[in-house]
Amino acid sequence: MRTDSSPGTLPAREHLPAVAAGTPVLDVVIPVYNEEKDLQPCVQRLHEHLARTFPYPFRITVADNASTDATPQVAQWLAAQLPEVRSVRLEQKGRGRALRAVWSASEAPVLAYMDVDLSTDLNALLPLVAPLISGHSDLAIGSRLSRSSRVVRGAKREFISRSYNLILRGSLQARFSDAQCGFKAIRRDVARVLLPLVEDTGWFFDTEMLVLAERAGLRIHEVPVDWVDDPDSTVHIVRTATDDLKGVWRVGKALATGSLPLDRLTRPFGDDPRDREIKDVPKGLARQLVGFCAVGGLSTLFYLLLYTGFRSLTGSQAANALALLVSAVANTAANRRLTFGVRGRGGAVRHQAQGLVVFGIGLALTSGSLAALNTATTDPAHSTELAVLIAANLAATVLRFLLFRAWVFPDRPTDTYHHQGDSR
Repeated sequence: MRTDSSPGTLPAREHLPAVAAGTPVLDVVIPVYNEEKDLQPCVQRLHEHLARTFPYPFRITVADNASTDATPQVAQWLAAQLPEVRSVRLEQKGRGRALRAVWSASEAPVLAYMDVDLSTDLNALLPLVAPLISGHSDLAIGSRLSRSSRVVRGAKREFISRSYNLILRGSLQARFSDAQCGFKAIRRDVARVLLPLVEDTGWFFDTEMLVLAERAGLRIHEVPVDWVDDPDSTVHIVRTATDDLKGVWRVGKALATGSLPLDRLTRPFGDDPRDREIKDVPKGLARQLVGFCAVGGLSTLFYLLLYTGFRSLTGSQAANALALLVSAVANTAANRRLTFGVRGRGGAVRHQAQGLVVFGIGLALTSGSLAALNTATTDPAHSTELAVLIAANLAATVLRFLLFRAWVFPDRPTDTYHHQGDSR
């Protein structure tokens, strides 16, 4: 995967400012290869639609992917006839290569592309780009798989499309619904940072772009579209599917090994610029909760196994204290690393000492529960003891998370922990 040097963290989203006359707000790219018959009616229809309905300056860019027929001449003729149309010639094939080249060079703040067959109803174009202009979203895609979409196509293509998206969901945890629809848009400030991370130059380009954007936490807006299949499409389905599966494997491997610098794509909290004035907004709470629950579940199992083992050697109170002590040390160490992201040995002793204080509170809760149980019945069953301990541990767990987050591992600059770890 590429690791080209890119600018740092993205700024907060904002509504695009008014632009000077003649500067396009939207640049719609039409990548083509040997489309001499369809290119002229496509561009003229798109141009007429934008001129009639789009409230901002626009441009249409024909990106010729090394065509060998009369496509370049048709593109040049259109550019001469229509001032909002331009033609770009590339000497190598590849839809992704064409989009990367044109988007990287464009000065328009919103960049889009659509297939030359115009299978997608053009009435979806303004809803596609409006969230990018307003600053609400980072990318936008047309979806043929939305419940409100109306699609006309054969069963074969329908099966392939849905199967591909199921593969993306199962292998790359993708949440967007339609990766292959040739109707997408992106903000230029996002493209400037995201495109250097996208390696594919062919049909997998947009899938890879969407997966990386989603993993980085960028917002992807989906627009239900009306779509009519082009029966004369020249896409080689088997070869494209094979290349896509290779791309899924490559991207999945890169994400698993952490070789992609996705932190370059992070946004500040919130989409509204006013959110930047909010103080003390909890950061990473959802991720910390998931990590804490996972560690807590394993710790509870570990604690119950220890308690059962110690209980065969000693009384319930002693067994509870020993099991809780051992599991508390392991729990603090696991939460320190996995939940709160503290690396290095710096502060480890202090964290364990604070963790033992939290352990003492948990011990009081569980021991008190056992004492209450023994008061209620002189010889409680082992299953009853475990049930009482589980309930008490649940209460202790909630308190433990709050104390860990606010006292043991409060939000601090990450560099502090690294510095402490390096100094030892």
